[in-house]
Amino acid sequence: MKLGYHTGYWSAGPPAGVTEAIAMCETLGFDSIWTAEAYGSDCLTPLAWWGASTSTVKLGTNILQLSARTPAATAMAAMTLDHLSNGRFVLGIGASGPQVVEGWYGQAYPKPLARTREYVEVIRAILKRDVPVTHEGEFFPLPYPGGTGLGKPLKSTVHPLREEIPILLGAEGPKNVALTAEIADGWLPMFFSPKSDAFYREALAEGFARPGARRTLDDFEVPAFVAVIPHDDVEEAADFMRPSLALYIGGMGAKTMNFHAQLFSRMGYEAEVEKIQELYLDGHKDEAIAAVPTSLVEDVALVGSPAKIKDELQLWESTVLTTLLIQSAPQMLPTIADLLG
Repeated sequence: MKLGYHTGYWSAGPPAGVTEAIAMCETLGFDSIWTAEAYGSDCLTPLAWWGASTSTVKLGTNILQLSARTPAATAMAAMTLDHLSNGRFVLGIGASGPQVVEGWYGQAYPKPLARTREYVEVIRAILKRDVPVTHEGEFFPLPYPGGTGLGKPLKSTVHPLREEIPILLGAEGPKNVALTAEIADGWLPMFFSPKSDAFYREALAEGFARPGARRTLDDFEVPAFVAVIPHDDVEEAADFMRPSLALYIGGMGAKTMNFHAQLFSRMGYEAEVEKIQELYLDGHKDEAIAAVPTSLVEDVALVGSPAKIKDELQLWESTVLTTLLIQSAPQMLPTIADLLG
């Protein structure tokens, strides 16, 4: 299994030590580095800035928010970064959720799967660059119907370095995962757990079986962020993860529509999810954090002693994952790479 590095979300500013960590990743032979965005820093600017000091790692977005840019703008950025990196760019995109899409980007959220399908179709048409681009669709028609009536089909002035820039989709629910297998070159899962492997294999198989599917499981990339926290005390190791898990389960999205909460409910934590949500939404964040079970943390992360992590890694290696994306301080990367190597 390959190793990648996820730079994570920014808080008040850039993540501390990220430049050193990326340099260390190249030295250690990591396969890729990835950037993220939600409603703060964007994912393209840091990737170009940090990626300029690299020469071997792939440079990926995990994930670029679909509603933040038109498909043409995303295709332009992909072609640009692919040229600048000499063919190392990987485009990871996702539909996000209604809280961010409607509250931050001011776009309508309904029909995310149909929007994703059209978005990818337009990007691929632009990258192919064989004819001026037209697209008849509900969400991204080209040229724009109405307006001045002066719009015309155009072809990129830039020749793409590669016509087939890899496109990976972020997806959590089974329908979205099946769509990903059908139209994308890879899947970027969130909160993946080995115990959910069979569930996701079934969803992926449905997509691979559809007419026109691009890939099979054998040539399909599945990089997943997995926290790796070596520590002799499992409870203390889990404490590092509880705040972020409580945030995603309890505070991301509404109680009636939280895809992360639904994911953990499918894993068998319905009662715990309900309790965490109630506490978090009522303003009791500390109690919500404390309510995250250690077993839940262990389902989605590698925490505990080095021996425990090495033992559990065998289970992760038997899943559909092709790359483990980790996030760590630079000084810990050699230790983690040794554990996972």
